[in-house]
Amino acid sequence: MRVGKYIRDLAASGTYHFTTADAIKAIGGNPPAVRAQLRRLKQQEMIAEPVRSFHVIVPPEHSRLGCLPAEHFIDQLMHVWEEPYYVCLLSAAERHGAAHQRPQATQVMVRKNRQAIECGMVRVEFIARGDLDKMPVTKINTPRGVLRYSTPEVTALELVGYPNHAGGLDNVATVLAELSEDMDADELLEAAELCPVSWSQRLGCLLELVGQEDLARVLGPFVLENAHSYTPLRRAAKIAGGKRNPRWKLIVNVEVEPDE
Repeated sequence: MRVGKYIRDLAASGTYHFTTADAIKAIGGNPPAVRAQLRRLKQQEMIAEPVRSFHVIVPPEHSRLGCLPAEHFIDQLMHVWEEPYYVCLLSAAERHGAAHQRPQATQVMVRKNRQAIECGMVRVEFIARGDLDKMPVTKINTPRGVLRYSTPEVTALELVGYPNHAGGLDNVATVLAELSEDMDADELLEAAELCPVSWSQRLGCLLELVGQEDLARVLGPFVLENAHSYTPLRRAAKIAGGKRNPRWKLIVNVEVEPDE
């Protein structure tokens, strides 16, 4: 069997990914010869290689991307890597209906930092969170299987926890205004208990700012009980001269202006 027939058979069965080792085993040929065939198919843009030795079949409808969309291969790649993951931050917010600003990359939470993936026009950005295994996720069907997303509540908390990956606090507040429509108060409190309390301090303040007092109110007692010191709204900004918000034990050291 040649590699061309191998990938046609895979696609016919609904599978659009494979490793170099999979191809060598299935074809049973000389490994250097199989790799040479894979290189030719890659040059012909029939397959792409998001990461070394992990290949995706590129059907005609995605040829302009030069790759499969990230949502079509992330779950499969993570199984190959044997890594827990979920799609997070702006990418998760978009899936949950907060599509004010389309993220330039698909954002994926993993245990440790990884280099971003560049595959044709497709980009995947990895963000590290050591305890991601504990986070509740939503499983959503895609054309290539099931993909794991952070829940709206975890997404909201991580947006304030990783603002540099979310376009800054102004954009975070804008996204929260839309994302809050899909959030549940009880599930928000459960998620808050799994995250640093400083995230709840910031989130409560921003939820009030965008008119979501009911959701903010759920976080109030949790912050009161667990926040033992004031924290800056923006970690990287100077705190001198910042106003103190006693409700959230927050030093408001930047002015946040969500888009209308």
